[in-house]
Amino acid sequence: MSTPLVVGLGEAVWDIFDTDRKPGGATANVAYQAAQLGARGVVASRVGTDELGQELTRYLVQKGLDITWLQTDSEHETGKVTVDATDPGHPTYVIHPHVAWDYLDPTPEFLQLADQAAAVCFGTLAQRSPASREAIQQFIARTKGLVVFDVNLRQQFYDRDSLDRSFQRASIVKLNLDEVPPVAEKLGLPGTTAQSFAQALLAKYPIETLIITRAEHGCYVTSRGEEVDLPGESVTLVDAVGAGDAFTAAFLMLTLEGRPLELKARFANRVGALVVGHAGAMPPVAEQYRQLRSEFGI
Repeated sequence: MSTPLVVGLGEAVWDIFDTDRKPGGATANVAYQAAQLGARGVVASRVGTDELGQELTRYLVQKGLDITWLQTDSEHETGKVTVDATDPGHPTYVIHPHVAWDYLDPTPEFLQLADQAAAVCFGTLAQRSPASREAIQQFIARTKGLVVFDVNLRQQFYDRDSLDRSFQRASIVKLNLDEVPPVAEKLGLPGTTAQSFAQALLAKYPIETLIITRAEHGCYVTSRGEEVDLPGESVTLVDAVGAGDAFTAAFLMLTLEGRPLELKARFANRVGALVVGHAGAMPPVAEQYRQLRSEFGI
């Protein structure tokens, strides 16, 4: 099987904790985790020419990620996110505005990446600025591969238009249970239960698979008549930053492999649980993923 090219399209940032900082950004995390699961992970984002941007670039290269399409910006600083992990299972974020990834430039070379991608993952956060929103929408409209929309609502950085346009383009949608009510409200859909919301969303948009993660309570996944409802895994919690992104990467990779829905959901559930046992969004767990694949017989 050839190595699939998986693109994380959007934000690449430094997650700033009380006494430390770690690389992150939802879509960059997905590219990183997909690479650990056997893909060629590509970070399609934008960083500043500042010291943090240079350091982040070096880090991504060291982790084996392809940064060919990582743009640089001399006018805007590299993105930063302040993380409050007081409750390690439910961290909160302050995303600082007017940073490099708000100014993605849809150059011909950047958009040509869409032609090569086996899969691309994008979200709402990187669409908070008009410039990056249009770059992302142009990219996913051109993508011939799997389009994964990781909703990732943050602060006030989303609106009805970006949600609607993104749902129209996505094959797979992932959001967490806390994101269901605000999305339902924006789109005028029922949001009283995961199931009622899922039915309404699938009726409105050409989505193939909808995933609703529930942190320690597992996940609900439905795909046009088939559904899987899984409990959470028993874990030793360090922090939950990036666990949902690891789930997304695992589900995406097994989708590319043509695996059945329940297997994809169970494997992704285990991957997410594994990552919460490590600090930061990009822990080195490739060997543990190989062991997990062996356990699942894949």
